[in-house]
Amino acid sequence: MDDEKEGDGRESRRDQAPLPFRAAVDALKAARVRPQVEIEQVPPPQRLAPFAYALEATVVDGEQDLADGRLVLLHDPAGHDAWRGTFRLVTLVRAELEPEMAADPLLPEVCWSWLTGALQARGLSYGEPSGTVTRASSHYFGGLSTRPAASQIEIRASWTPREGLGGAPDTGAHLGSWCDLLAQVAGLPPAGPGDASVVTLPQRRDPQSR
Repeated sequence: MDDEKEGDGRESRRDQAPLPFRAAVDALKAARVRPQVEIEQVPPPQRLAPFAYALEATVVDGEQDLADGRLVLLHDPAGHDAWRGTFRLVTLVRAELEPEMAADPLLPEVCWSWLTGALQARGLSYGEPSGTVTRASSHYFGGLSTRPAASQIEIRASWTPREGLGGAPDTGAHLGSWCDLLAQVAGLPPAGPGDASVVTLPQRRDPQSR
C-alpha cells in the first residue's frame, strides 16, 4: 500500500511539471552528440530544486573509457536569486591525465576555458558561471607499488542557460556543448561535420522527480 501511495505521488509531480521544464527535458532527449559519447538518464538529486533531470555520460574509445561526467538540469519556477533565472545546469566532468599534461601549471585555467569555449562555440547565451577545477595525483606504495602514478582532472561547474521562447532554454544545444567539453577533456579530436548520432535515453518511471 505504501508503494502504491509513493507511486501516485510521483505521477502527480510529473503531471504538475511546468511546460518550460517539460520542453527543456524533451530537448535533452532529442539532442544529437558525437557517437563516442554514451549517455543515459539517471535519478536526479532530490533537494536542489523543485524539478530536476539528470544524465550521465561516458566517452568511449573501443573498450576504453576516456572520461565521464554528469549533467543535471534544475528548474525552480519561482526563480532563484543566485541563478538569476529559473533554470540551472550543473555538471561534473572527470578524466585521467597524461603525466606531461598533469604537470602543466596552467591546466586548471585551460580546462575552465574549455567549458566556456564549448558554450561560446555554439553561440549559447548563459550567465552566472561558477565552478572549480581540481587536479589530483595518486602514488601507490606497498602491495600497490607496481601501479604507475596516476593523475585526474575534475571539473565541477554550473551556469544559467538563458530562456528562449516559451520560457525554456535550448538545453539540447547546451548538452551538445557539454559533450564537446567531455570529448576535449578525453583528448578526442574535434568532431567533423555529420559526426553525430541520435541520443537514445532509457525511459525511467519518474524522469521529472523532485
